[in-house]
Amino acid sequence: MIHFLHTADWQIGRQYGQFETDDAALLAEARFDVVARIAALAAERQVDAVLVAGDVFDTQAVSDRTIRRLFAALAAYAGPWVMIAGNHDAALADSVWSRAAQLGCIAPNVRVPLRAGVVDLPAQNLAVLAAPLTQRHTYDDVTQAFDALESEPGRFRVGLAHGSVAGRLPDTIDATNPIAPDRAARARLDYLALGDWHGCLAIDDRTWYAGTPEQDRFRGNEPGYALDVRIAAPGATPQVERVPTGKYRWSAWTETLSLPTDAQALAERLAALRAEDVLRLELQGHVNVPTWEALQRAVDQAAAQARAVLPDFSGLLLEPDEADLAQLGASGYVGEVAAQLQAMQADPDQAAVAGEALRLLLRFQRDGAAQGGAQ
Repeated sequence: MIHFLHTADWQIGRQYGQFETDDAALLAEARFDVVARIAALAAERQVDAVLVAGDVFDTQAVSDRTIRRLFAALAAYAGPWVMIAGNHDAALADSVWSRAAQLGCIAPNVRVPLRAGVVDLPAQNLAVLAAPLTQRHTYDDVTQAFDALESEPGRFRVGLAHGSVAGRLPDTIDATNPIAPDRAARARLDYLALGDWHGCLAIDDRTWYAGTPEQDRFRGNEPGYALDVRIAAPGATPQVERVPTGKYRWSAWTETLSLPTDAQALAERLAALRAEDVLRLELQGHVNVPTWEALQRAVDQAAAQARAVLPDFSGLLLEPDEADLAQLGASGYVGEVAAQLQAMQADPDQAAVAGEALRLLLRFQRDGAAQGGAQ
């Protein structure tokens, strides 16, 4: 039997510019943490090898310190690692991989093939047919070489590649770096370990995407896993277990509000967020002043208890009702300005500015009325 972990798309060095600085730093740090968890998992499960199917690094321009930290994170598992270059960290003549070699931080148990070929692991009775990318984009199927690659008789044959299985991914992605959907059968592979698609996905019994082990975008395609693969004998059907590895849960909510009860229900959902949640919140519809203010408080509270909340209020119109205007004393000139700003919100080019101006006007008018009453 052969027993290994399949993982991919670590994207070490990824930046999170849409987040506040503290949140971005912790999300980037989580990518190192998950590699350490994978190493510990490999040691705990006593696997024969760990296969990493590309995009170990998010960019060629990561710092030397980042390269050293990545390879240090592998330390908990002393068995063989086989990792290949993907489109983000292609094996160019001058690349992150050549820098890693110059830095001397690639341990002897870590194999990094830079050209298509067979990585033979006799002690594990495993032949890894590796197809690292040598440029960011190619329109040739780099796994075609597997068909002609020979391995020692009786070895388990496992392919390791990074690209897009033609016609089989459930979303529109680039047509570069294509992989034939029947490559496992053509190349007589017991298993084909793939990277590039960031969700965990089975193409067939022998062909899997592991997905990124730590979610890094707002897409519900089942990221956050490593795959535990066991094959009883050459030719046998692999037994694949999805092992949760991710820390953060990324969610995207689009909410349309028209009634106060809609906002109350949303506030309850926001209150349930925890420290591991990363939320993008898009609000649409229309609300009155008290509902707007209650929503803002709910979002602010959620941002304090979640890892990160990215709210977008641009699609939510502020529509003061008669009670709002009456309570604020917004009659005469102020009432005319409020009505004009409210109408301007219908113009997408002016909606954000008009909405903010309307909120400020109503707040100033309310504060002035409150001060006058206090006297």
